Amino acid sequence: MDRARLKTGALAAALLVAACSGGTANPVAPGFASQSAMVPAVASVPLQHATKYAVLAGSTITSTGPTNIDGNVGLFPGTAVTGFPPGKILGHLHAGDPLAQQAELDLKAAYNDAMSRTRDPIAVAGNLGGRTLAPGLYKSTSSLAVSSGDLTLDGGGNANAVYIFQAASTFTMTTGRRIILTNGARARNIYWAVGTSATLGTNCSFHGNLIAHQSISMATGSSMSGRALALIGAVTMQSNTIVTPGN
Repeated sequence: MDRARLKTGALAAALLVAACSGGTANPVAPGFASQSAMVPAVASVPLQHATKYAVLAGSTITSTGPTNIDGNVGLFPGTAVTGFPPGKILGHLHAGDPLAQQAELDLKAAYNDAMSRTRDPIAVAGNLGGRTLAPGLYKSTSSLAVSSGDLTLDGGGNANAVYIFQAASTFTMTTGRRIILTNGARARNIYWAVGTSATLGTNCSFHGNLIAHQSISMATGSSMSGRALALIGAVTMQSNTIVTPGN
């Protein structure tokens, strides 16, 4: 009997077993990988109205030096926004108004959503620098950092690939560190949920939606392709560039 007949016979046998057992017939033909071995896709975190903001904070927004923000800036319940000028906002400023309030409500929902994800988590802790990571849900019960090397996120050729990082406490990038996107990974599909506060050191390059429960601080020269979103605390900037990621 030739190979074609053997493969056909094996497939028919699998169908017969499924039918007799009362299960749904979904056999895997010889030579094909089982779908159960595939890593399930991670769904994006719905930011809703918070998507419209490059910077969003709860208490204050402060900048020193020529910070440039390409996108909207929102603050609620606080109203104090300082440092513009010399900083520039290439968008609309909403401080203490209903639009900022709604964005903060949606941000809270997004933070809770990101932190509540539990399906197939990959345990991580401490320094992620020097690593190359595939899309997925990454969970730390303590802090996360990008230090002693850059972090590469490899989308595997999928422009819709999603990353979610859960850090129970802080997130830190040390001086000059970078997050590098390759093979289709996009900043808009990356979510960093931080249990306390986040700090970007001098001249860092960050990609993603940075959602901190407390505050976000960016040192001189750091840039962000993404969003700086602080739930209850402040966003503090020093001559930075923040650009909302494209669709």
